[in-house]
Amino acid sequence: RRARRSLKRCAAAQRNHAMYEHLLLETKGQIAILKINNPKSLNALNIATMTELNECLTNIEANKDIRVVILTGEGSKAFVAGADIAEMAKLTAAEGRTMSLLGKTTFRRIETMPQVVIAAVNGYALGGGCELAMSCDIRVAADSAVFAQPECGLGIIPGFGGRLVGKGRAKELIFTCDRIDAQEAYRIGLVNKVVPQAELMDACMTMAEKLLSKSSYAISMAKACIETGMDTDLSSGLDLE
Repeated sequence: RRARRSLKRCAAAQRNHAMYEHLLLETKGQIAILKINNPKSLNALNIATMTELNECLTNIEANKDIRVVILTGEGSKAFVAGADIAEMAKLTAAEGRTMSLLGKTTFRRIETMPQVVIAAVNGYALGGGCELAMSCDIRVAADSAVFAQPECGLGIIPGFGGRLVGKGRAKELIFTCDRIDAQEAYRIGLVNKVVPQAELMDACMTMAEKLLSKSSYAISMAKACIETGMDTDLSSGLDLE
């Protein structure tokens, strides 16, 4: 009996803690907590990590038991400090294009999946990390978070399709490569809320639980209407509503 109980507990733990090489996934009821887990490289996005992220999000998207995803980075220094530049420097043009398309596919999945995705920005969100946060539905930032699009300083351009703060502000941030803190990100509408670092995950869990009290179908339809409405003319958007 003890052995059977132990096996049951082990099986339950495996269901709630899926194993990936570069990700940590934990489920708490209808909430999934997904962490990018490359702390030695400040959670930089390499091809292997993005491949796992796309696979994991695909599985979550198909799971009707999951209604909210909290996406964050492991550790306290970085959400995601950009793409893995050391890996990118070794890629051919074709390989670079494949990496860019993988990022766009993965980030677009976040934008279109029926679940609400909350970015818990716990530190540096630079380059692809800033774009990853922008692809999420809601962004909650720790007061220590830092945001930037530094690509033009490296002779490349932002490549994962981020868009949020308006054309003029986006051009300024992209052209200058300036870093901004969490309060400035809040002021310009890049994040929804700023909280103390120690309260970040609690704040995200509180928001997730609030969302669970609403109609999941209505939220998923509202998300679809908002995303489609941003990319189409007013009449077509109204028809979808």
